[in-house]
Amino acid sequence: MQKVGVLALQGDYSKHIQVLKKLNVEPVPVKDVSSLRSCDKLIIPGGESTTFMKLIDTLELRDGLIAFGKVKPVFGTCAGLIILASNVSQNTFEPLNLINLQVERNAYGRQIDSFVDNVQLSIDGESTEYEAVFIRAPKIVKCLNGSKAIAWHGDDIVMAANKNILVATFHPELTDDTRIHNFFLNHFA
Repeated sequence: MQKVGVLALQGDYSKHIQVLKKLNVEPVPVKDVSSLRSCDKLIIPGGESTTFMKLIDTLELRDGLIAFGKVKPVFGTCAGLIILASNVSQNTFEPLNLINLQVERNAYGRQIDSFVDNVQLSIDGESTEYEAVFIRAPKIVKCLNGSKAIAWHGDDIVMAANKNILVATFHPELTDDTRIHNFFLNHFA
């Protein structure tokens, strides 16, 4: 059975853990390099990206996360996407640079501007709608060198991937639809 880590420093990591259990996958709360090394894959949840990076640096996880993400699958949602991207506007920290994207933080406004809407999802060779939850969501402005858009809200890119990194601007853990977690578990090795 594969072990999927969930970065458990802040944010709503417990919801990702619940989804993994629902999918009969062993979740591993990751709070240090030792627990990270025991994982086959990793999810970086939403939260507050600046706080996340301060905690990552304080706990000396940066190098371990970068090394992990260069060879193993990582899925980042919302703030997790910001942490993984290469180019982030309005940024106060150095991201992990594991997926080549240009990202704009809080692109849809403040917490009060959060919303739920359908996105167009293109995975497993088919295009379908997916109900997505956006909370202070970032926007993928552009996919660069080696990254590919795989979901859209209107003309906005809201999900992208490269060889082993999957990112979403929204929160798939806040719905009962497990297709995106399944996609990560089954298509990223």
